[in-house]
Amino acid sequence: MSRLVDIIRDATKTKDKDSSSFKLHPPLNKAEIREFEATLSCSLPEEIRELLQYCQGFSGDELISVDFTGRDCNFSFTEAFPYGLPIAGDGLGNFWVLDLLPTTTAWGPIYFASHDPAVILYQSPTLTEFLVELFKQSKPPYESLIDAVRNDQLYNIWRTNPGVLSYEDCIAMSDNKLQSFAFSLGSTFQFIDLRNAAIGYGFSWGRYGANTVIKRHGELPIFAYQKKQGLFAKLFGRS
Repeated sequence: MSRLVDIIRDATKTKDKDSSSFKLHPPLNKAEIREFEATLSCSLPEEIRELLQYCQGFSGDELISVDFTGRDCNFSFTEAFPYGLPIAGDGLGNFWVLDLLPTTTAWGPIYFASHDPAVILYQSPTLTEFLVELFKQSKPPYESLIDAVRNDQLYNIWRTNPGVLSYEDCIAMSDNKLQSFAFSLGSTFQFIDLRNAAIGYGFSWGRYGANTVIKRHGELPIFAYQKKQGLFAKLFGRS
């Protein structure tokens, strides 16, 4: 049996949680799983097939709502996640997104995408670790990286905007990926490299307003957003 199924099954047996508030969503049959797989950019790992045959997701009073198919999650942000699959929401318009790619063989990483403040944060390297942390919220000592990211790091990243690189920073580096990305976009952009991100690290995708232009370097977790320009700069093409 899938490790993912074991994690969910064990959570339903937790004495500290009111079992009546925990609800498993119905599983998918084989035809439904095939239909779901056809909507993805990659093949389903076997452990995910087993998971979907156990349940489509779950919800509870103390937990965010989880839907492994993304059908209950009204989220799309193709600029940052071109093949992203939202798998959970907090009921406030914020979502946890699986960064699926055509080359994905195991489900991960997962990012927290917030709209207010407009921040994207690295949450978990795998779905397994995401679920482990999620269920920590409902048992003593009630400490979870889910809460640490969305409650603490969210506002910290918005306020401090750490790790942002300028165009000049990137072209001066020996990192060919960052260099080429910077050259392709120009000096009106700022850059953030999440290739080796720690949990809770991220960037303010709405730093310059709701219409901030976001770019991603192909399938790499390297992002850029365009600095807001004044009217004079726009008219005369200056950065």
